[in-house]
Amino acid sequence: MSVSGHNPALLGRSAIPLVGASRASQRLQLDPVEPSDPLKDPTSAEYRALQDLKQRDREVRQHEQAHIAAGGAHVSGGAHYSYEIGPDGRRYAVGGEVSIDTSAVPNDPEATIRKMQAVRSAATAPAEPSAQDRAVAADAARAEARARAELRDQQSAADDSAAAPPGGRAQTALSAYRDAAGEGAGQRAAVLDLTA
Repeated sequence: MSVSGHNPALLGRSAIPLVGASRASQRLQLDPVEPSDPLKDPTSAEYRALQDLKQRDREVRQHEQAHIAAGGAHVSGGAHYSYEIGPDGRRYAVGGEVSIDTSAVPNDPEATIRKMQAVRSAATAPAEPSAQDRAVAADAARAEARARAELRDQQSAADDSAAAPPGGRAQTALSAYRDAAGEGAGQRAAVLDLTA
């Protein structure tokens, strides 16, 4: 509304001078306040819910990006997010996952050890690893331990064959002990040091 001679501008409210009133009683009458936008009102539940969703979205995206950055070549694809629609109608990430290859490298325990170290690093990269992240890290640690045992077996077998008399079928004390205990390849529960 335009009033001649006046261009009233009050932030969020319109001012209308009273027409025909005496000078002394002439005051600006304020229109009733329109309800504020609940998404911009820090005291509203919608505002707080929106802020919580925005914060959760940032945390989820940072969490998954930490996995991707640390996982390197072992990460399969990008992050996949689950979303929630906020009070403003936008989608916010509230959960996420990153696929990572946790399989052993066939016939190469040294490569498996390096790979499982990278998997553990990727799983624990976020500031606050989830229960699933910790479970993946524990699985990778077990796979790394199996690969270390396999590597020790290979090195022991190489040492045994180097120490055996040429053309002979002599067994070392350690291999004889393993045979007597009935242990199969890769099923050793503990390594014993039989040297005195």
